[in-house]
Amino acid sequence: MQADAFRSTERGVVRRTLDGYRAFYPNPLPRQLDLPREMAKDLDEATGAVNRLGGVGLLLPNPHLLIGPYLRIEAVLSSRIEGTRTDIPELLRGEAGETPTERDDWREVANYMVAMEHGLQRLQEGFPMSMRLLCEMHERLLTGVRGHHKRPGEIRDRPNWIGGTNLENAVFVPPPPDAVSEALTDWERFVRENDLPLLVQLALIHYQFEVIHPFSDGNGRIGRLMIPLMLIWRGVMTQPLLYLSAFFEQYRDEYFDLLLRTSRDGDLLPWVRFFLRGVLHQARDAERRTIRLVRLQQELRDQLHAEKRAPSVIRLAEHLFRSPIVKATSVAGFLGVTPPTAYAAIDTLVERGDLVEITNRTRNRLYEAPGIYQAVYGPLGLES
Repeated sequence: MQADAFRSTERGVVRRTLDGYRAFYPNPLPRQLDLPREMAKDLDEATGAVNRLGGVGLLLPNPHLLIGPYLRIEAVLSSRIEGTRTDIPELLRGEAGETPTERDDWREVANYMVAMEHGLQRLQEGFPMSMRLLCEMHERLLTGVRGHHKRPGEIRDRPNWIGGTNLENAVFVPPPPDAVSEALTDWERFVRENDLPLLVQLALIHYQFEVIHPFSDGNGRIGRLMIPLMLIWRGVMTQPLLYLSAFFEQYRDEYFDLLLRTSRDGDLLPWVRFFLRGVLHQARDAERRTIRLVRLQQELRDQLHAEKRAPSVIRLAEHLFRSPIVKATSVAGFLGVTPPTAYAAIDTLVERGDLVEITNRTRNRLYEAPGIYQAVYGPLGLES
């Protein structure tokens, strides 16, 4: 790592470790940050958008049906930032019980969802945002996939680096293992404080976590998972509706450049402004998406009721908003009905055009709800 590229010591210092390589030793996060007038406006707009989204979430008749789609989008895009190429159809097929390809990428994305759901459950149990919680999530993130040998759930005990092929030519080298504990102690203390506006605090929390890089693998994904969890923990939202990976993926080069530039130049403001812009963009998108999905869900429900369809048909239609690809043999199980009743529900939605068989098989058929799929995932360009 080139020490002369780090022109400021405001965020930390580069020095040789006991093992002889250069690493970045971060300073404690600042407890005060003066925002210029134009950034104060950005903060107000982003905060307002987040508050509106939180209010929309409170009005959802059944928010659990919509959490899955949002989390699926986040899981795919956050993993894509790290080089995983799974798309939504692959993930949905895997969830339906059919391994979509020979690649295991979809399992990594599925683990992302498992880790997030675990974090949400722990917060509901009253567990605080902490490294202990992140370690639990990290263990679930890496279980049974690439990186499973890199101490899932444990703080790293060896150096790592970002960019380049080794510690000497790396673009960035996080603090060595013997300095991680002290850095995390300040980071965790900062997480529990509320001296700064929440969104500014979130920007600094994410930045510092990526600088410390406490795990041997999976730091980026865990760092992005923290954002919706923090909003829930601090009471701004009751449901995980705001995710930033779509924005970070769209502006991927700027995302990584600003994280690095902040450490090199010491100026937090460009990164904070980028983060606020992402929050505003994604909060508005999530608000529009939520309203659209609720309307579509209500329209379909009203149509089925007007047609006096069986309860099993209505419940299957509701389920499709959670997962628009289903396996015929699984429908009876999650509806709690007999196989003949399940197949009758499927046939009804096929006749209406709400479901389409996509395998051309006579057994173990898969069905997709194209209209719901497009409404949920199409606007982000996540279709296959």
